Amino acid sequence: MYTMKAAVVNENGSLEIREVPVPEINEYQVLVKMCYGSTCAGTDQGLMDKKHPSPIFYPSILGHESVGRVIKTGSKVTSFKKGDLVSRVGAPAMSEIGLGICWGGFAQYGVATDWLAMERDGIPRSQWEKARVQKVIPDDIGEKTAPMMITWRETLSYTNRLGVKAGDNVLVTGSGANALAFVRHCVYVGANVAVIGSASREELFIKAGAKVSMDYKAADLAQRLKDLFPDGIDYIIDAVGYSGNVNKALSLIKRNGCVAVYGWHSRDKYAVNPFAASHSFRVYNDGYDEPETHDEVIKRIREGFLDASMWYDMDSPVPLEDIASAYAALRERKALKYLIDLA
Repeated sequence: MYTMKAAVVNENGSLEIREVPVPEINEYQVLVKMCYGSTCAGTDQGLMDKKHPSPIFYPSILGHESVGRVIKTGSKVTSFKKGDLVSRVGAPAMSEIGLGICWGGFAQYGVATDWLAMERDGIPRSQWEKARVQKVIPDDIGEKTAPMMITWRETLSYTNRLGVKAGDNVLVTGSGANALAFVRHCVYVGANVAVIGSASREELFIKAGAKVSMDYKAADLAQRLKDLFPDGIDYIIDAVGYSGNVNKALSLIKRNGCVAVYGWHSRDKYAVNPFAASHSFRVYNDGYDEPETHDEVIKRIREGFLDASMWYDMDSPVPLEDIASAYAALRERKALKYLIDLA
């Protein structure tokens, strides 16, 4: 039996490197040699802290932002070929050794499924629906850039479905990787963007195109927002899931404006005070569909508008064996994300 290294999160929250079996593939699957993955401070740390809103089996292989190259194909595969770089790949669950997956991306080998071939052959959608995120990445998109496509696709789909357009006034709350992505997407379409987040990241968010980035601890937040947006705010996008900052700005929401809660930090007790607003407003609760923005994200990468180096250090990826140190640094807010070398 061939084995590989994988980063496994245990029930006590610890993260360790284990030797596990290299996955087997079926006729509709391909085996990929994993290249790079990126950390996700919100989801991954939530999984380690047992705060994810969905039931999680422990121990599990961590990681949902990884890419890999096809090295072996099943007999009915037509959408992938050897050498293709594929998004959102990871190791499958391994029930025979009592190992689950938290998407399984932090491993040396993974599996992608040819969902198009399964759909063509009449296999029920329930068996391939989740594989729709596994798409071929063009050759001109580098392996170190490609992991960021997961974050960019998710947040762009969310932004598009909200309907943000040129001239809209948008407030993004949060100062993490998702918040930065929302700023870039809104700036791209010509919206006016302000941020409430950490003072330490003000420069980064201004560089991303925000008109202003305000410390969430500041006492004059409401007045500064009113000065910036005297006509009110069209969209408040909560990238973290913390209603405190949303309520601080709610008095400025326009009539039929929209509050959109993307992050799930406090979803079980999220509380927006509707009477803090001067008008009726909408709450967006329709999520996103990551695969639908794949081509648009590629376009924006090629234009140079989406640059992974704004999110992580592309020149110094963290070896898989040292991944625990990356998450320790994330908890100390030393970076937005880390690029993990899975070779």
